[in-house]
Amino acid sequence: MANLKEIRNRISSVKSTMQITSAMKMVSAAKLKKAQDAITAMRPYANKLTELLQSLSATLDGDSGNNFATQRDVNKVMIVAITSNRGLCGAFNSNIVKESIRLTNEDFNDANNVLVTIGKKGHDILAKSQEIALNDNSVFDELTFENVSKIAEYLMERFENAECDKIILVYNKFKNAGTQLVQTEQFLPIVPVETDTTVNLDYIFEPSKAEIVEELIPKSLKTQLFKAVRDSFASEHGARMTAMHKATDNATELRDQLTLSYNKARQAAITGEILEIVGGAEALNN
Repeated sequence: MANLKEIRNRISSVKSTMQITSAMKMVSAAKLKKAQDAITAMRPYANKLTELLQSLSATLDGDSGNNFATQRDVNKVMIVAITSNRGLCGAFNSNIVKESIRLTNEDFNDANNVLVTIGKKGHDILAKSQEIALNDNSVFDELTFENVSKIAEYLMERFENAECDKIILVYNKFKNAGTQLVQTEQFLPIVPVETDTTVNLDYIFEPSKAEIVEELIPKSLKTQLFKAVRDSFASEHGARMTAMHKATDNATELRDQLTLSYNKARQAAITGEILEIVGGAEALNN
């Protein structure tokens, strides 16, 4: 009967785990809907603003107000790794960590690399082997444009002061609840788009083109970073919902297997007791 008690305890433990994973799945599903709506609504605006600024910046080489498009020799690279503060979301965080390490060891191995981490999980791992210039875990506590703007201002200041020559964002881009794509995106310097020279771009700008760019580039960069953080936030809940769904399915399968084992063991115990009773009765008759 000790074996039966052990199986009962395991079944009870698995059922408790099922309740937790199922509840976490539902919580992530509720949060995912809001986060998905936010990033879906923001993407067209952010992409169009970035495209506009890239087009304008391409025509302002050497002008004031175009400092963020300055191309320098890449001696120092800053990599911004965007992860989450919590785990239990599959390979969501580890994929960002692996890509960040790959960038430092392969793509920019000749440069002096430094990292900025957004999210506790990425910082805990990367801080063991990489130089961390800035870590911000609080941005996900209240995910607003103002909070993300502070990080963007820090990145822009470091680039303007020539403390780094290139800034790369590494984050999970949200595709759907079951798919998150690791995205590597250049934040600074701004990459000018290749425009078709046959297209007439003789517009009248008011105020001047340089003033427009000088005013809008900081806003565009802040929006670009905010979009990346929003993408990561939606991807986190999608990854956690998927992970908890799989965990619940696995726990259900394990519970069924344990229940079957329990029934077999119980049946064997009952059969053994019956055989003992029958054997005892036969002994008395003889």
